[in-house]
Amino acid sequence: MTASSHHLELDLARKVLDAQPFSRLVGARITAFGDGGATLEVDLREELQQQNGFAHGGVLSYAADNALTFAAGTALGPAVLTAGFSIQYVRPARGRTLVARASVVHAGRRQAVVRCDLLTVDDEGAETLCAVAQGTVLPAAG
Repeated sequence: MTASSHHLELDLARKVLDAQPFSRLVGARITAFGDGGATLEVDLREELQQQNGFAHGGVLSYAADNALTFAAGTALGPAVLTAGFSIQYVRPARGRTLVARASVVHAGRRQAVVRCDLLTVDDEGAETLCAVAQGTVLPAAG
């Protein structure tokens, strides 16, 4: 893939994300897309926290679900839906930014299995793993 085609794919992924009203509400952005992977980022503002000051688990689940689906789209095409996923919380998510890095583990014609690491980034740029997700993504029925 050329740098130009990679940039076009990332631009298209950003437009798809921006077409999701909930993603706009959360303030999500795609920072990487292509070659079996996708990275989604969310700034962890106060409205996305639970009562103890950690990122709400629903925010982590949202980020995992969307990153899994975008990564699978690089292998299965743009019309895909999450069939299901599981998430394991490793530690409370506290930091400036939540980063969801997903990569396709296996892809066939009918499904893709995708893994996603969820990390927080602090003010110094240090990353801390806070959750791991795995899911199955299917092509959308036409």
